[in-house]
Formats: sequence, structure tokens, C-alpha cells
Amino acid sequence: MKLLLDTHTFVWWRDDPDKLSRTAYDAVSASENEVFLSVVVAWELHIKIALNKFELKWSLEKSIDVEQAANGFRIIPVELSHVLYLENLPPHHKDPFDRLLISQAIVEDMTLVSSDKRFSDYKVKLLR
Repeated sequence: MKLLLDTHTFVWWRDDPDKLSRTAYDAVSASENEVFLSVVVAWELHIKIALNKFELKWSLEKSIDVEQAANGFRIIPVELSHVLYLENLPPHHKDPFDRLLISQAIVEDMTLVSSDKRFSDYKVKLLR
């Protein structure tokens, strides 16, 4: 299974794994699954850190590097197809980061790992 991590899922995985559901933790841990981290997540975290709205235990760069090396997380860039697919998403909520992650998951046929209840309003595969 190809998993795409939501921003809070990545943060919880790194800094507070007890906040993840057992199902989410087991799926991200499973070696047979491919785990992807979107550039969107890095962008959102960078903005929140720069605005002093959020803090990581380690730097953002180190957090991503460690997960790539230790757990094989793969980075997925934002492609034009992801942006263009946004036109197909109903306006259930306005968060541009969430909407782009949803679009990426749909276009790339990934399962989005998130506890965000609003994501259920979209036709995206979810793992909570």
C-alpha cells in the first residue's frame, strides 16, 4: 500500500507516536508499505515554524532526513497534475495544504493517513 502522511501524522510519528491510532502506526511501520511525505507537509511545517506557531523536537531538515534514512520515507513533489486536480475537489473546507494533499493522494492512488475528520467528505482513500 502507498501511504501519504498528513502533516500532523508526520509530526506525531516523529515526536509523539502515542497520538497515532494503532492502525496508523502499524501501517506506517509495516515494511511492505511505501510511505510518502509530500513537499506540501514540509512547506506547511516551515511556515508554521517561521511564524512561531509550531515547534519540532529536531529541525525540519533533520526530521525529514532521519525518516528517509531510518524508515525509507520517500518525498513526493507537487506536480502540475496535483494542482490541476484541485478543480475537481468540492469546497468542503479551504485549507490549501489539506486540499493539495487530498489531490495528491487521489491522483497518485495513495491512501492518506490522517485523523482529520473533514477528509471523509472527499473521495480519497483514508487510514485513520
